[in-house]
Amino acid sequence: MKAIKIAIHLIPALFAATLGTSAVAGEYDAIKAAAGAEFFDKECHRCHSVDADRASYGPLLTGVIGRKAGSFEGYPYSDALKNANFTWTAGAIRAWMEDNDGLVPGTKMRHVGVVDATVQDFIVTYLASISE
Repeated sequence: MKAIKIAIHLIPALFAATLGTSAVAGEYDAIKAAAGAEFFDKECHRCHSVDADRASYGPLLTGVIGRKAGSFEGYPYSDALKNANFTWTAGAIRAWMEDNDGLVPGTKMRHVGVVDATVQDFIVTYLASISE
């Protein structure tokens, strides 16, 4: 009987906590995306744009998550990236940021790797927020 009384009070509290968790998660992702935009600007923006109206050396990265590698129309990819057979996922982007030539040997992109996993996570969250 005591267990039933505890459960009666616990169930609404757990339900409320679950609702609050999704709101907090959304706020957390927004904070991560904002930080990711800052890191993107520092690490990636000199060669890549997220604005179709702004020319950039590298391919446009709006909508990159879910896109087949080497497939942004009009960009002159290396043969290595044109022939890469994968889709840009969060994991693929992290691997690319860390060691793009290790992921796709022969790519023409050269850069200093982004090896900090937290920075990678922020940038990926930002790219995901502009890929929806």
